[in-house]
Amino acid sequence: MTTSSDDSRTVVTIAHAPLQQVTPDMLAWWYGHIPGTMQYAGETWPRYLVWHPLDHITYELTTPGVVGAGSQLRITEALGRDLDKLVDLQLTVETIDNEAAIISKRVLGSSIIRLENEFTPTSAGCRYLTRLTVGDTTTLGRLCLNSLAHKHAFPPPKLAAWIRHHVEEIGNLENFLPDLYHYRADHEP
Repeated sequence: MTTSSDDSRTVVTIAHAPLQQVTPDMLAWWYGHIPGTMQYAGETWPRYLVWHPLDHITYELTTPGVVGAGSQLRITEALGRDLDKLVDLQLTVETIDNEAAIISKRVLGSSIIRLENEFTPTSAGCRYLTRLTVGDTTTLGRLCLNSLAHKHAFPPPKLAAWIRHHVEEIGNLENFLPDLYHYRADHEP
């Protein structure tokens, strides 16, 4: 993991441990199908809660249709099970394909939060790289929006909790996604 700051932006890059038995196609499907339920441990659960049962609260598609480029999402999480580190964000999906899933929060043309998840196939599964950028290089970003994003969305304690949370949730994908993906292939048109 690396963290860098420039122009009042913070960029956190996480090279996750390779995901065994997970492919980029599975990840592209997952990011387009997080809303909904699944069978897990003999019961029906919201997919979002299976992904991180301790921190995740809600994942809502707030625009009609399916999750894809242009969709609006509302994501609510209590990082580290701590309501003082609550994340409640309205985000836009920029891209979902078998190379990346990218979401962002833009204000007046400035990207104040951007989360890029990149996937690369390996012989055993998938290499997964995450880049979270808080702030933008625009004039408006540098003058005021970046400091607001750092103060309200991701102050240092919340950013540290998010890093741990994100490593946990991405690592958990290999525990359920291969089975869910194969089940979906047998049961969806």
